Amino acid sequence: MQHAPAARPSPAHSARLPPGTTTRPRPGTTTPSHRTATRPLLAAAIAAVLALAASACVGGGRGTEGQDGPVTPTAQSPAVLPSAELPPVLTRGQARAALVGADDLGEAWEPTRGAATWRDELLKATAERPDCRRLLDVLYTEELFGTGAATAPRATAALDDVDGGAQLHYRVTSYRAADLDRTLAWLGTLPDTCGRFEARDAHGTARDVRVTGLTLPEVGDARRGLRVTVGDTASDDGEDLRADTRTNTAGGVLTVDLVAVRVGDDAISLTNGTLGTPADDATRISVEVGADRLTEARRQGRAQV
Repeated sequence: MQHAPAARPSPAHSARLPPGTTTRPRPGTTTPSHRTATRPLLAAAIAAVLALAASACVGGGRGTEGQDGPVTPTAQSPAVLPSAELPPVLTRGQARAALVGADDLGEAWEPTRGAATWRDELLKATAERPDCRRLLDVLYTEELFGTGAATAPRATAALDDVDGGAQLHYRVTSYRAADLDRTLAWLGTLPDTCGRFEARDAHGTARDVRVTGLTLPEVGDARRGLRVTVGDTASDDGEDLRADTRTNTAGGVLTVDLVAVRVGDDAISLTNGTLGTPADDATRISVEVGADRLTEARRQGRAQV
């Protein structure tokens, strides 16, 4: 019985064998020369893995912020740039501590019994010029620094002079110092832009409005004051509107002091209005006492942080 001749290795397979070998290596094994060629590649890969692991441990290996706090953001990353947030504000208690009270102004003053009637009858009016119209709105609403939630007053007080019929409203507001100063600067322009103008109420009744600057004590970081008189339209005869001291709003003259003082990122604002001649002491005392109390409230607030 004849056997089939044994299969010979093909020339192609023999050509791939390394010199000095007669058989092919088993699957899964490497030759000495192959192992020598792969060692540099393996070493480079291991080094890369170790470098990545070390970087992870330094940059954020904890997974959460540790006791040392977050990594300091870099200026090159827009995602970590600080936003234009509002500065820290006074607490409600600190703001209330900066208010003035009836005891500060004298025996004639007491907590208010309600809004004075002249607010609707003489201040609820409009004017053609935008700055003058805005001034009337501020006197009526007393929202000097804006109507948004960010500029809402932190604390308020309202007092009445039962003898002279004056009414004083006082507020403490926290906001950006630059924005507060812009409002103060605007107040400073009004004696020129709205020195005298005509206003009309909802019934079309004309009112003569005059605006002058008001000298204030040197308190706080910045301050501004106005005296505004509102009365019946008068001829250009130089008559002083404040000469009429009647308490009846029909034909009466309203005089209102509008004042704001900034202390850091906080401000006090007040209106002191009366039919007739106002008592200057109430405005001056409120500014002096209020600025001192606001300064102290801010100092205590920083000490508690």
